[in-house]
Amino acid sequence: MQELRERAIAGQLIDAGADAYTTRAVMERLANEPVSGTPPGRALFATGAEVVLDIPLSVPPPVGEATWSVLPHVAPLVGLRGDAPACLVAYIDRTGADLELRDGYRREAVGRADGKEWQGRGHRSIPADRHEWRYRNKVENTWNETADVIVEEIVRRWSDSGAELLVLTGDPRERRAVYNRLPEGMLPGTVEADGGSRSTGASTAGLDREIAQAGQRLMQNRLRTTLERFRSGRGKPGQHRESSVDTGPGEAAEGIPAVVDAARQHQVATVLMTPDASDGGRQVWIGPGVDEVAVQRGEARAMGVPSPEQARADDAVLRAAAAADCDVLLVPAGMGGPAGGLGAVLRWTV
Repeated sequence: MQELRERAIAGQLIDAGADAYTTRAVMERLANEPVSGTPPGRALFATGAEVVLDIPLSVPPPVGEATWSVLPHVAPLVGLRGDAPACLVAYIDRTGADLELRDGYRREAVGRADGKEWQGRGHRSIPADRHEWRYRNKVENTWNETADVIVEEIVRRWSDSGAELLVLTGDPRERRAVYNRLPEGMLPGTVEADGGSRSTGASTAGLDREIAQAGQRLMQNRLRTTLERFRSGRGKPGQHRESSVDTGPGEAAEGIPAVVDAARQHQVATVLMTPDASDGGRQVWIGPGVDEVAVQRGEARAMGVPSPEQARADDAVLRAAAAADCDVLLVPAGMGGPAGGLGAVLRWTV
């Protein structure tokens, strides 16, 4: 079965014009792929006789597909990588926290925060004398100091992690203290979850479910909010709406000419795509620069591109979107996405 798949992939690459050395590099990577313990699928990108990128997929592709083109065919990844956001998990107890970054199938330890440890008796009864009061006060202060240390480490790691979701798990008392100390701007993307522990070998099954549910809620809310902005924006006549009326700018782009124009001008905040985006396969003209994209060849030449080449519209728009650090959201069927399957919410209008 695996041999047949590899043979089919090789045939597709050769038929599409890939050179023999690059095709061989892809085949060798597939042949060395482990049989078990792997994600549902992989996306390989190769050029110059080597595989330059190997991305695990969260959703199994319906069929194996190989393409060879001027631009990498990245559009399918919007659906195949899944919509789970990258997540920073803090495993917290009274002595500190371990930080873990989860992004798809990748899990990586990214930090550790250590505070002081006070050995208490574990009870919460009323202290018998002033010495007990003083001891309890020291313990309380130590917990607070530890929470401060944990928050400092979380904030330090957060901005560089690329995570969109922060999960606090472990000791309920300490994680609540950490939550209460977080910067206000981080709170909308922060949840507390049971089932996590700093103990080696502890089961994470319950925690995994809670993280998956929190990520799903976050992405559903984001998609709903973005679609509301898109629908409101495309209802306004303007230059980023394919209409003969041009009475003012809109907040959304719909249709290839409008989306390409917005991408070229770095106006796109979020790209919206549907699984069956018919406009995605339309040909546009591109240059080597990430924002050199045009609907017409003459337009690309006018931009200073001496030898424009054709590429898929979705891949060209996604290249520009990635360079401009835009979000990309997949709109499920039946949710009323952009006409033609390709649209955008804009950062600003003119």
